[in-house]
Amino acid sequence: MEELNKTMVKEFILVGFSDLHQYQILLLIVILLMYITSVTGNFAVIVLVKTGPSLHCPMYYFICVFAALEMSFVSVTVPRLLANLIVSSKKISFIGCFVQLYTFSVLGITECYLLAVMAFDRDLAINHPLRYSSIMNHLFVIFLVVTPFIISCIISLIPTIFTADLKFCGPNEINHFLCDFGSVQNLACSNPFMSKIMTSMATTFASLTTFILIIGFYIHIIVTITKIKNVESKYKAFSTCSSHIIVASLFYSTVIIVYINPKGSQYDKFLALMYTVIVPMLNPFIYTLRNKDVKEILLKTMLHK
Repeated sequence: MEELNKTMVKEFILVGFSDLHQYQILLLIVILLMYITSVTGNFAVIVLVKTGPSLHCPMYYFICVFAALEMSFVSVTVPRLLANLIVSSKKISFIGCFVQLYTFSVLGITECYLLAVMAFDRDLAINHPLRYSSIMNHLFVIFLVVTPFIISCIISLIPTIFTADLKFCGPNEINHFLCDFGSVQNLACSNPFMSKIMTSMATTFASLTTFILIIGFYIHIIVTITKIKNVESKYKAFSTCSSHIIVASLFYSTVIIVYINPKGSQYDKFLALMYTVIVPMLNPFIYTLRNKDVKEILLKTMLHK
């Protein structure tokens, strides 16, 4: 009986932005507009790439996959956040909380690895242009997309199991708009030390290894570009990487800000809005407005209509 009483929590309460009573409607409108923009923008990128024959190459295939990931990423958290801003009940079931936590983690880590894959693709295209087509065949491209997802599922599973194994006997209020590892672990009645260690290891391994890979690929790319004598060729080579550099910079800068910030801070949920809503909303515009090929397809589509 004593063992059974250790875990009494059957549901959690996502406090979200309940303390900002007077701004609930404003927050609802702003976040809803950002969510619609994010989903619509990323979906538009996929449609543009699919309808433009000149964009049927590995680089744009990776961009499509990344856009699909962004849509999934925002849809895991934002709809519930919007619902919590409308209804008075902010409950989420124990299982629902861990499903959100695991899915959110998988998608986030997959994005880390996919950004590294995209950097590898640009490195290969610039440093080995003659061998690029033969190396980046259809099967290898699929492998480069599927592998990050499999790795992410495994990496995310370890801290999720350790966190779910903790004893929760109250309180059950999460001062956040989503279930994440830190906020859930802080509610445990049992010692969350091992759970936090596993979470830190998984996060560090996923983010640090991919970040180092991206830096390495771009150092290699920059060295190659500096050796090109023709100014126009230099610009063309760099322009194929500029959008990815901006997207990767936005992603990792928000991740660094969040993880440097002490866990349990009252600003966690505001910082989380950056990488859950704002960055996914900006990415489609970066890929379209800074990409000559995509802009040409977009212009042709608009003129055709």
